[in-house]
Amino acid sequence: MASEVLDNPVWSSLHGQHTGLAELAGADGARAGRFKRDVSPFGALEDPDNPACWAALSSLLDGHAICVLVDPEAVPADWKIVMAIPGVQMDGRGLEPAEEPDAVSLTGADVPEILALIERTRPGPYLPRTVEMGRYIGIRDDGGALVAMAGERLHPTGWTEISAVCTDAEHRGRGLGTRLTRAVAHGIRARDEVPFLHAAADNVNAIRLYEALGFTLRRTCSFTIVKQDGGR
Repeated sequence: MASEVLDNPVWSSLHGQHTGLAELAGADGARAGRFKRDVSPFGALEDPDNPACWAALSSLLDGHAICVLVDPEAVPADWKIVMAIPGVQMDGRGLEPAEEPDAVSLTGADVPEILALIERTRPGPYLPRTVEMGRYIGIRDDGGALVAMAGERLHPTGWTEISAVCTDAEHRGRGLGTRLTRAVAHGIRARDEVPFLHAAADNVNAIRLYEALGFTLRRTCSFTIVKQDGGR
């Protein structure tokens, strides 16, 4: 399966599977987009080397910061880099999917619990409507509390990103993250798609775990948070 869409996965997701969750704009025939503010902090440019794409993105942001997957060197001089986090993109074709009988589906009704778990575990950005980006599943303890979760975020053509893999500190060491990752992958494979993921480059323990599960490094990247000079 062609993997070129992974070179610009946010853009492929925004103007494809996730159009209903996106805000898109054009300038001089060039395009850019962002997810709605309560869905995800990610945005993208059709072509980061085209100044008109940056103008299109500007029309959507109203001075707010946003994260784009570009190298800092690609950011125009009249934009400010708020933060650039080195990252990796990993291909999950070698991951062995498996169903998880203890997993429960997570919906909008579970968002308060989801956000509380995200706050405790810090796997990455998660907003009130992120749950609408794909299938999210979790595991609850005997008392019914949500203690682990994982799900689907970006959806470039033919691929689905596994994201928000996290486990409460009191329940680690039981392989819950591994089980949920395989279960999310099972749903992705059932659609004849391929899982992939992103991770911070300094999160070496997570990267080692993903490699042990069959993920391979596809490329390095930068989670570059930008805003226009003078923006808030």
